[in-house]
Amino acid sequence: MPSRKRAGERDVPDLLWQAVSRLRGSMDTARYKHYVLGLLFLRHAWAAFTERRDEIARELADLPAATLQTFLESPDEYTSEGVLWIPPVARWDAVTAHARAGEGELGTLLDGATQALARQHRDLHDVLPRIYDRALVDPVLLRNLVDVLDRPGLTGHPGRRESEILRELYEALIERFAREEGKRGADFHTPSSVTELVVQLLEPYGGRIHDPCCGTGGFLIKAGRFLEAHRGREHRDDIVVSGQEINQTTWRLARMNLSLSGMDGAGAGARWADTLAEDLLPDLDADFVMSHPPFNTRNWARRQDDPRWTFGVPPRTNANFAWLQHACAKLAPTGTAAVVLANGSLSTKQSGEGAIRAAMIDQDLVACLIALPERLFPSTAIPACVWILAKDKSPQGASKLTDRRGQVLFVDASRHGSLIDRAQRAFADDEIAAIADIYRAWRGTRSARASNTVYEDVAGLCRSVPLTEIRGCGHVLTPGRYVEVTPLETAPDDAHIARLTHDFLALLDKADNLASDLQQELRNTANGLPWTSTP
Repeated sequence: MPSRKRAGERDVPDLLWQAVSRLRGSMDTARYKHYVLGLLFLRHAWAAFTERRDEIARELADLPAATLQTFLESPDEYTSEGVLWIPPVARWDAVTAHARAGEGELGTLLDGATQALARQHRDLHDVLPRIYDRALVDPVLLRNLVDVLDRPGLTGHPGRRESEILRELYEALIERFAREEGKRGADFHTPSSVTELVVQLLEPYGGRIHDPCCGTGGFLIKAGRFLEAHRGREHRDDIVVSGQEINQTTWRLARMNLSLSGMDGAGAGARWADTLAEDLLPDLDADFVMSHPPFNTRNWARRQDDPRWTFGVPPRTNANFAWLQHACAKLAPTGTAAVVLANGSLSTKQSGEGAIRAAMIDQDLVACLIALPERLFPSTAIPACVWILAKDKSPQGASKLTDRRGQVLFVDASRHGSLIDRAQRAFADDEIAAIADIYRAWRGTRSARASNTVYEDVAGLCRSVPLTEIRGCGHVLTPGRYVEVTPLETAPDDAHIARLTHDFLALLDKADNLASDLQQELRNTANGLPWTSTP
């Protein structure tokens, strides 16, 4: 039986990973990934540039050669299509040709290329790495990696654009690096099946999309791809993405990743900053907020008088409810947020967190809770959940949504997903679709209406619960408390119970006999040893 397709699935080819592993040498993953991703960025930029140049040449083939050449070297012809125009000195073929001809050290040439590209595109300023002309990297291993990225077999797939394949390789490497780094990897990357689930739940067909802890930009990029897949590339300007990231290195990766995906790298913010300590977008009204903040952060920068704490001041010992209230504060009047948090946020009553959760529930801001399976994240085996918050659960006029005021949807997806290695689980595409369909049917979204999908409670999977029942349960939001357990098809009869009891007692007797035999064997063995004796 063929394996089910995992969301965002693409393997890193062995040839490429072997070259990457050789480059690692004495460097840890946190350092050498920047060498690799910077090279792959240059390689992808060149592929996208040549593809666009070929398109221009075909479109303007009837022009005189000199006029055509002017268009081929016009930056506007590239940037208008979301493609970086590359100065001649930064073009991959020129860099590698000079290096092979011995016309300069490869590291020096690569650093020159990144800086030339950054000068041409302001959103890449202070973003692209300038690290190749250093003693830390072996020039032979660096050349080997460049040669691998140059091989046609790496990207030569019939019917596929080279830039698309290289972009997928870039994302696959980020995912692989995150797994390799474990806890540190989770700080900059959300697994692709989780980002895909969140985007499918919210369906961002347009509007303002924000991620307050954007990492490498996964949610923002997936949102852009969702729009292109459903409405076409010509509508890519119908969304405006924004993000904020606390880590300088990760912020740079986010800007590179957005640019590589044909989006404005400035969407990751003008600079890096701690969202909870310094909100760089205080006046933002977002249509969608998508985020996966660090779980259970302690000793975060808290201000008692912060206007975001509408429902109560979160404790310094845990930032979970700071992130939830920040998401609420960023939403437009009809906006929706999806926040991935640790399961403890669903039931904790410590340090005032229970009161904050109760206030959010009573204000009818909570739309849906989804229990996720264990081991979705490389940094931890603890299960997590998705909070969906909605400023307006009414039909919203022309949107024709189902009126869900006074209700919360609970979905138990804790048994979904499959292991992709010994430590991590991922959702398959069909599982993501099934989970998203439940929420979309419950809310009566455009896609649910188009497919005639009608919401129904399903025992053991999902249930729509009135706020009165949630209040009666102490404002606890654990899905397992509300989603009914699937009943047994037939109840066991008395004879069946008696037979099971008899078998169990027989096994206990057998265990006792085996224990006695084992004790006797141990005594016999001990008696045969010259330095022991048994009483």
